[in-house]
Amino acid sequence: MIEVEITDKMKKNAQAKARRMGKLKNSITKGSGNVAGFLGEYLVNEILKGKIENTKDYDIVHEGVRYDVKTKRCTSEPKPEYDCSVAAYNTVQKCDAYIFVRVQQNKTTKKWEKAWICGYYDKEEYYKDSRKLFKGQRDGSNWFRVKANCYNLPISDLNSIEDLV
Repeated sequence: MIEVEITDKMKKNAQAKARRMGKLKNSITKGSGNVAGFLGEYLVNEILKGKIENTKDYDIVHEGVRYDVKTKRCTSEPKPEYDCSVAAYNTVQKCDAYIFVRVQQNKTTKKWEKAWICGYYDKEEYYKDSRKLFKGQRDGSNWFRVKANCYNLPISDLNSIEDLV
């Protein structure tokens, strides 16, 4: 896992991009996670030095590999037992792998503070190795009630992002 700095430029770019995009179809958070999602893409691309593509299927291309960046908002540093998630409706995305990011937002000020690139996982392998959960079900590992059908995998099971750099 790599802790990364969120720059003011990244924040401004992510906010502008989120405003232009609006609410995505099937958005679990009704568009409220767009800024965090774009921050995740910028942070990953800072490390990979790939090309941001922003298609419905993938976000970044690096050395011919198409990565979709999955970002979760958080209020504390992620722990190895925390889960990464892919919504079930994303299984049709034409990406090669997922990169998972956590972006910390201050509860009071709502300012973006820190972020962590947690790791990556091959798409096909992810669905073999992850736990499938259904909307409304409680995840037995953390008792979170999932908001949509999804596939979860602990951060500790991810491949190190340093392998890609």
